[in-house]
Amino acid sequence: MAIGTNPISEQLSVQVIGGPTAFIEYGGLRFLTDPTFDEPGHYPRPDGRPGLTKTAPASAKPADLGRVDAVLLSHDEHPDNLDNSGRELLADVPLTLTTPSGAGRLGGTAKGLGTWETVELTRPDGGAVTVTGAPALHGPEGAEKVTGDVVGFVLTAQDLPTVYVSGDNASLDAVRQVADRFGPVDTAVLFAGAPRLQPVFDGALLVLDSALAVEAAEILGARAVVPVHVDSWQHFTESRDDVVAAFTAAGLADRLRLG
Repeated sequence: MAIGTNPISEQLSVQVIGGPTAFIEYGGLRFLTDPTFDEPGHYPRPDGRPGLTKTAPASAKPADLGRVDAVLLSHDEHPDNLDNSGRELLADVPLTLTTPSGAGRLGGTAKGLGTWETVELTRPDGGAVTVTGAPALHGPEGAEKVTGDVVGFVLTAQDLPTVYVSGDNASLDAVRQVADRFGPVDTAVLFAGAPRLQPVFDGALLVLDSALAVEAAEILGARAVVPVHVDSWQHFTESRDDVVAAFTAAGLADRLRLG
């Protein structure tokens, strides 16, 4: 079975697969965000911190995807961003872009991308897509000491609209930095879902909630917003419906592309 597409423009489509996983076709190249394809189940942590529970399967399997040119992996340390099936998939992908520390742990075709560092990929038509590492913070200020480093991504090409993939980011300051450098951003793939774990940062947000996703869209000037990371995991405290309600209340429902 081939995966379907959700066209945003002639050269861009985004298909939401579940959790943080989306399949992006951009300028003829095929990108996959944070691959999570395991069946529902619990992931305990050996250090005694709370484990994570997946509650729903992905809407597609790796075999359904066809060619994947690159994985955009916000970070490798949490199973709700890279699970066992996702790790297996990386072995068959020619390039995985992630944090520098994550690339060191993963090895293989993984390449670290620091903030504002770039990689240029050749398109089938002979043009190029530039992938730029974007700032991200997985929780409140200082969170990286507990949750680890995270990277977002910006996709640009000379003849194509700009696409921002936030990764597991809870910081509007990081969004402002992206807007200052690349704005207005045509399409924003925003990780939301308001995940919280009560023993971690006293239950503070680890990723954007719906209200912050609205603010992020406004900061970016985004014409289209694709919410991901809003389903399939027990610690997500808001759903896709909450995102729709927040964008509707702000008069921005027409910007949503639900994939």
